[in-house]
Amino acid sequence: MPYRLNRAAETVSRRFAAIYRRHSGLTRPEWRALATLGQYGCLTATDIGRHSAMHKTKVSRAVQALEDRRWLKRQTDSEDRRVEHLTLTALGQKNYRALAQLALDFERRLRETLGPELFDQLNAGLEAFEEA
Repeated sequence: MPYRLNRAAETVSRRFAAIYRRHSGLTRPEWRALATLGQYGCLTATDIGRHSAMHKTKVSRAVQALEDRRWLKRQTDSEDRRVEHLTLTALGQKNYRALAQLALDFERRLRETLGPELFDQLNAGLEAFEEA
């Protein structure tokens, strides 16, 4: 089961990566950081790593790349100067919304491929796994 889940996740991730790479030139870590900030708002790099299951060095590089694009901004914490709060800029939010629409389109095609019943069962199983 772990092997099959890993293969399925990698296949889906690779196929969607081709779409956002073509659209925006993002790497997987950059997309994951963007998507996490887009979903949750202001976060630290540690929060992004926790939500996206990425190592801190990948998060750091992704954050820097998104900042270089002017898609995110950093604000140093007033009480702990080692902590930075990260938020999407207006340009980052615009690009997140465009890429989120591509993700929804990708999900719709996946639903069509599997059929609604199997897709819903898979989704319910994944939710149960995440909650456990």
